[in-house]
Amino acid sequence: MEKIQVTCEMEVTLKMIGGKCKPLILESLISQGTQRFSQLMRQITQVSQRTLTNQLRELEKDGLICRTVYPQVPPRVEYSITPKGRSLETILELMCEWGEKNMDDRFELTNPQCSGEPDSRNSLCSAAHNRPWLSESDESRPKQKTSLMGGFLLCNQPGSIV
Repeated sequence: MEKIQVTCEMEVTLKMIGGKCKPLILESLISQGTQRFSQLMRQITQVSQRTLTNQLRELEKDGLICRTVYPQVPPRVEYSITPKGRSLETILELMCEWGEKNMDDRFELTNPQCSGEPDSRNSLCSAAHNRPWLSESDESRPKQKTSLMGGFLLCNQPGSIV
């Protein structure tokens, strides 16, 4: 197999989650759990069936989602998030927050995921509002110690045990 050449580590992340709807697929599987193709198609309305199929195949190839086929008639296929895919949750939350803060008049939200009261949200973006330091200045953020263990980022916040 030919290796993919990348300039830096950030490019690896972009190659895996970059795409027309990959972050939306990941967000949906993280926040709502295992789903069938038709459920994803209803949630991600701005994408064609072909594009969604291709993006799902790429995410599966990269080990971010798992595709389970049940041997029945008609065939049933379900998609779920893998631990590797779940490890992107914080990145996706921050992308949601950044988009919310930097949206200008060129954009019109058709399915807000980050706006409004936390109880009314239906996505992982609401988790960012449970941690107010994500939107505050660096001075007001709790100090964290982080370590990478087995592919998972562990954050040690004041008062927690890692």
